[in-house]
Amino acid sequence: MAQHLTLISCITLFLLLLIVPSNAGNPTRKKLPSKYENLEIKEPLMVLSNSKNPESLHVPSNSENLATKERQPFGFLNHLKGGKKGENLAGIRELKKYLNKFGYLNYKSINAHDNDHFDDMLEAAVKTYQANYNLKITGILDSETISKMVMPRCGFPDIINGTNSMTKKHQGHQHHSPNKLHIVAHYSYYGGSYKWPAGKTHLYYWFETHITSLSVKRAVRGAVNRWASYTQHFSFEETLDSQSSDLTVTFYRGDHGDGSAFDGPGGVIAHAFFPTDGRLHFDADEPWSIGAIPNYVDLESVALHQIGHLLGLGHSTVPDAIMYPGISYGVVKTNFHPDDRQGIKALYNF
Repeated sequence: MAQHLTLISCITLFLLLLIVPSNAGNPTRKKLPSKYENLEIKEPLMVLSNSKNPESLHVPSNSENLATKERQPFGFLNHLKGGKKGENLAGIRELKKYLNKFGYLNYKSINAHDNDHFDDMLEAAVKTYQANYNLKITGILDSETISKMVMPRCGFPDIINGTNSMTKKHQGHQHHSPNKLHIVAHYSYYGGSYKWPAGKTHLYYWFETHITSLSVKRAVRGAVNRWASYTQHFSFEETLDSQSSDLTVTFYRGDHGDGSAFDGPGGVIAHAFFPTDGRLHFDADEPWSIGAIPNYVDLESVALHQIGHLLGLGHSTVPDAIMYPGISYGVVKTNFHPDDRQGIKALYNF
């Protein structure tokens, strides 16, 4: 009898060991640097490559928000086509939030945003948007305006503290008679107040520890090298020491603590901060690619644009310029426009 009880006890203990998970099977998540200690590393996302030897690239996020499945966060704008002043349309309040996010609206009353009335201020904001994007200035939400608004774009505002970067003209560009070439500056910067100090031309950049894909790093390195070659003024060097870095590269999703939450696939795809802040954030929910693939966003093209912000440039009205705010899916945009060069030269006087 005692032998039978011993055998039963052994079997019971064995079954319990199978059912109860061990710590070995559930390893502790990697701890992030102190400034990110409240975030955890999430499952990696897929990035496609159209190289001759396609590879799957992993772009994880160190933001704790779960991935958003919905595509086109700006899709609500499609229902507003044809809208104009004086109308009350469902979704106008979301349009007001959109234009406020990018600097076009600044109501004195917070409650003024929270309604669906197409008022005078909204009409003025739409007209300013249309002027910035080289559209017919009507104040009406025509199809061309809506098509431009729903494009994936940079999260950096077009207008900052009332300063419309995209229509600002600068000295040093000549305006000729009507019979001759008329040259206008379309690039922007903010009076030289946001730039790297004189003599600070060698910048160190650091990849957040969750970025392990060599192909992702190559895309960003390619972007910084393009700026170095193009300007012949700045040089860049990768560092493994976050404390000594001037620039930091991170993938986030959703609300990640900087006041500019990402919105899932589509919509805002990345943002960066003026000197000497140095932060560059990509939206981890985007369908990133290396190269031109339909319905995907080329990582190097977006990195090139964001590094322009890190150097102090605002947005350009020239669609072919690197500093133009929007980018289409399936497009590689890595060739600088003369407008980009004029902007960086004017900012740093080289």
